[in-house]
Formats: sequence, C-alpha cells, structure tokens
Amino acid sequence: MSIMLKDNVHWVGVTDWSLRKFHGEEYSTHRGSTYNSYLVQDEKTALIDTAWGPFARQYVENLARTVDLDRIDFVVANHGEPDHSGALPELMRHIPNRPVYCTANAVKSLKGQYHADWNFQVVKTGDRLSLGSRELIFIEAPMLHWPDTMFCYLTGSSILFSNDAFGQHLASETMYNDLVDQCELWQEAIKYYANILTPFSRLVEKKIMDFAALSLPLDMICPSHGVVWRDNPMQVVAQYLEWAKDYQENQVTVVYDSMWGATRAMADALAQTLAAEVPGLAVKVFNIAKQDKNDVITEVFKSKVLLLGSSTINRGILSAVAAFLEEMRGLGFKNKKAAAFGSYGWSGEGLRQISEGLKGAGFEVLSEGVRELWKPDAAGLDRCREFARSLVPAL
Repeated sequence: MSIMLKDNVHWVGVTDWSLRKFHGEEYSTHRGSTYNSYLVQDEKTALIDTAWGPFARQYVENLARTVDLDRIDFVVANHGEPDHSGALPELMRHIPNRPVYCTANAVKSLKGQYHADWNFQVVKTGDRLSLGSRELIFIEAPMLHWPDTMFCYLTGSSILFSNDAFGQHLASETMYNDLVDQCELWQEAIKYYANILTPFSRLVEKKIMDFAALSLPLDMICPSHGVVWRDNPMQVVAQYLEWAKDYQENQVTVVYDSMWGATRAMADALAQTLAAEVPGLAVKVFNIAKQDKNDVITEVFKSKVLLLGSSTINRGILSAVAAFLEEMRGLGFKNKKAAAFGSYGWSGEGLRQISEGLKGAGFEVLSEGVRELWKPDAAGLDRCREFARSLVPAL
C-alpha cells in the first residue's frame, strides 16, 4: 500500500494495528502504531527510512509494487533504531550498492545492529542531496531521541521528515492529522512526548529554534510514527515548544500501591480533600500496580504536584512504586513538586525512601510526608486530610 502525499512523495510504510507494547515491554501502544517510510520521486528517487524488522518482507514487497527497486537511487536513514531500520537488510539485499545517507553515529548504530558494511554516506547539518528539481537538506538532531538522529527537509515541496519528533503511536485508516479523532491524536501526542522526549526538552526547544532560523517554508511534517501533519503543521511545533518548557496544568496526581487497602484509603482521603479545597483543580488517582505506567507518567507530566504512596514491606517499598520512581528518575521531570505518604505495620522506612527517590528524580519535595500505622482510623484519615490542606499553598 502506498499513499500519495503531494508532489510525487508517497507514504510507503506499514500500519501495525495489533501493536500493544513497544520498546520491548516499556511503552504501551493502546491504539497500535505505524512505521512510516517515505518515497520521494524526482529525476532521482530517494527512500527515507524503512520499517520494523518483523515486517521486512511485507514492506519490501509492497514497496516494489510502488517503484522498481532498481530505480531507488538513494536510501536515507534518519535514525538507526530497529523500528525505523529493521527492514533495511532485506531492502539492501535487493539493492546492495545503493548509498545510505545518515549521520556518523547512525553508521555505528547500523553496523552494530546488522553487521553490514553498506555504502554509507555520512552527512551533517546543511548538507544537500540533489534529486533534480528538488533537494533534501539534512539537519542533525542528536539525542532526539538517539545520538544518531537527524531530520531531512524537501525543498520545493516544503516537507520536513521529522523522524521521531512530532510523532504518535496511533494506527489509522487515514494518514492525516485533520482526518483522525482529535482527542485520540493529542492524547497520543502528549503521551509520546511525556514518555520519550521529556529528558531532551532543552534540546527539543533548541532544535525547533535552529530550524526556524533556516526560514524554510513548512507545508507538511512527516514523522516516523502516526499521522502526517498537513493541516496547520505549526500547531504541533507550537505544542512541542509549550511541552518543552517544564509543562504543567492545574492538576495533582496521586499514585500509590497498597497491600491491604490502608495506603489506598490514605490516597482517597488526600485526593478528596484536595479536590474540595481547590476549586477547578484536576485530581487523578492511580494504583500503579494495576494501571498502565505510561498513561500514569503522562498524567504526572501534566501535573503541578505528585503524591506518591506505598506500604512499607521488608524495610522498603512495594516493587511497583520502586519501578515507577526509577522510570521518573530517567525522565528527569522539571518544575514539579511532590510528597510521600504510606502505611506501615512495624518499621515504616517506606516514607523516607519514597521522599529520597522523589528528590533523586528531580522533584521538589514539599514535606516529610504523612504515614499511618496499620489501617488509618477516623483520626488517621483526619491527619491525611490535614496534610492535604497543608499542600494547598503549593498549588
């Protein structure tokens, strides 16, 4: 299957309706995804990226229905991660001598993964590749989100092939931002940013400014996953700039795990009190052991304050909460406050460990937190409510 986007530029990727986990088991994809590959035909023909390895044969067979493989003059590898390059070995088996344009770091990545010495052509920001009436301009984008990443821009058609930037894990029967459910689109876009690009927010902002400085017209953004932005593509650029600036909404997220319901009761008391005390405040509650971690991380990304709770077990905290702390440490959220809570039966070290973990993850910890021995009675729940009220000035 191929879709003509404009000016002899075709989408020739793969739609993966059944994908539910990505990056191993690290990222949830409730709505599937796409592996976007683009064919640009001019006097010369360039193929930009391929597809994930399990779809390699299907991808190459479908590509051959759109273009004679021998007529592909150039292959562009914007990024070496397998969801972009996995079909490259199968493709290069048919056209082994075609030049592969990529960054120096991408050469290392592709050689390291596929152990093949293809005809690599290393490019840097500002380098151009003539296709005839149009050119591809290469723009390095290291750490967005791998060291090897680059974008490329098609002159004449004003298309930015943005790789992982501006994408979403969203499978659709259409390929355009104006033809899909807008709630689903933006929900998947912010989830993608929160879980993948948050650690690189300063680089996101800088790269957008660098591209703007080139003063190139922009009619379409073609990312590596999800839909193509053809209707006002600058709207997603503007949203990325907002997300990159230590984003927050008027929201508190309460996250916990509980052995026998005591910490859950504390979470409910905290959430109900904050909702009552602060009109207009969004308060969301999640049991991290039972709910999707990527969805919860997205809610933390949107929040001003995180309240994180766990029962104490074996002088530590429950494993789901520990894993969640480690996930957030890697993401490096900025400009967010937090506090700990939890129940215990004997020693009660969990509260301190959560607070230390929050500090290590970059949160401003508001207090020592609140803990209750065994299951909180009416007086214990009142202490939780009073603790919640003490947090109101931070909101």
